[in-house]
Amino acid sequence: MKKILLLLITLIINNTQAQEVKTLTYFQNDTLKLDLDLYLPKKKSGEKIPLILFAFGGGFSGGDKMQEKNFGKFMSENGYAVASISYSLYMKGKDFGCKGILTEKIKAIQIGVSDMWQATSFLIKNADKYNLDTSNFFVSGISAGAEIAFQASFWDYKLMNLYENNLPKDFKYKGLIGGSGAIMDINLITKENAIPMLLAHGNNDDTVPYNAGSHRSCPTNASGWLILFGSYAVYNHMNDLHKDVELITSCGSGHEFCGYIFHEGQQYVLDFVNNVLKGKKFQSHLIIPSEKKNAGSEKYLFCE
Repeated sequence: MKKILLLLITLIINNTQAQEVKTLTYFQNDTLKLDLDLYLPKKKSGEKIPLILFAFGGGFSGGDKMQEKNFGKFMSENGYAVASISYSLYMKGKDFGCKGILTEKIKAIQIGVSDMWQATSFLIKNADKYNLDTSNFFVSGISAGAEIAFQASFWDYKLMNLYENNLPKDFKYKGLIGGSGAIMDINLITKENAIPMLLAHGNNDDTVPYNAGSHRSCPTNASGWLILFGSYAVYNHMNDLHKDVELITSCGSGHEFCGYIFHEGQQYVLDFVNNVLKGKKFQSHLIIPSEKKNAGSEKYLFCE
């Protein structure tokens, strides 16, 4: 009898947490078609669902929206919607490193950000259809996707959007979740426009700087030299502004740590979203030791 009861309880829980995935075209013209995978939890009719928009990593030259399907399933099973977007891979077949062209690298980011804004606008327009809470849209990403999330949050979309400016006036994301990402101009984050952030980064990352530094560790005379402000720089800036931020640092890890919070650390994302929606205030810096750490490295100074 107990086994039957446990089976019934399990079936009820699974049915409550069951989710569906819809592939939707959010932008299309004569030459381009962009889709997103929308992971939706089973909710009562009329109940508005917070949403996390997600952009995959891959240096603007590779990757796929299906890469983080387990993250989409995890969050939807816990009551949140996730929109994992495809976006234009402008750097495919081009050099996104030190020998690349700076203007091309910036253009790749601008196109990806414009695609994120298009996806956001599409989901706002279709919010009633999918019971989405437009006042609680989070933006997130890994590596290049996290760079999209940063710029999408703080660039002026009226000036930087390559498509129609169709986001609602004064639109703001509810929060930002970034794995090994960076922003090009840290001064774009102000006391007035700052949003809560959950950031994760390896302090020995030589692709996207952990603090302030050059992309791909390029020398200043490289044609692809690009200054970036990574997670630790943003964390300190947010603290100076007295704004909510959490940083998870993996001591000794490189760029391979970029997907941690979307893979092994999914609970951190769930707790962060829950806390933001509850209005909880926080400022924290969690250190995760790594077997790769090197106490003799200058970069290790940030992991004291």
